[in-house]
Amino acid sequence: MRPFRRKGDVLVAKLVAAEVGIVSLLLDQLEQLLAADPADTGGDPVVERLLPPGHVGDPEIAADYRDLTEAGLRSGKADDLALVRATLPLEGGEVRLDAEQARAWLRTTNDLRLALGTRLGVTAETEPPADPAGDEGSQLAVYYWLTAVQGSLIDALVAGRGGRR
Repeated sequence: MRPFRRKGDVLVAKLVAAEVGIVSLLLDQLEQLLAADPADTGGDPVVERLLPPGHVGDPEIAADYRDLTEAGLRSGKADDLALVRATLPLEGGEVRLDAEQARAWLRTTNDLRLALGTRLGVTAETEPPADPAGDEGSQLAVYYWLTAVQGSLIDALVAGRGGRR
């Protein structure tokens, strides 16, 4: 991937077909998780991370909060996911985003990183695996790649605001 760069009011990056394939697969998995019946995903640590409880000390308040917010959160995440999918070049190539699309990409790449990081148990102390070519090594490589995508997108957005954060 060539990192996101600002070109006027547009943020541009290039993805090769394999990168588009990885993002598409992760989007599919996230979409399935968000579309699943909440009764079937209760207790899933990824769902808990993506849709955290509104109150950790009082289960009744947490349940009320979830009843009020979960459908809207799921819908917003699904809308962002659809926008990211619509802006992916199917065979690889240039991604061109306006500011609204860039914010959807940021939210979605964050959700993808949270989901993958939760499944892998990523913490601040996570070290590279002994076998980088193994399954865990490959998954961590995707996690760090998503981090780089997100970072370059943030840098490109900030550049459009005169470098202010």
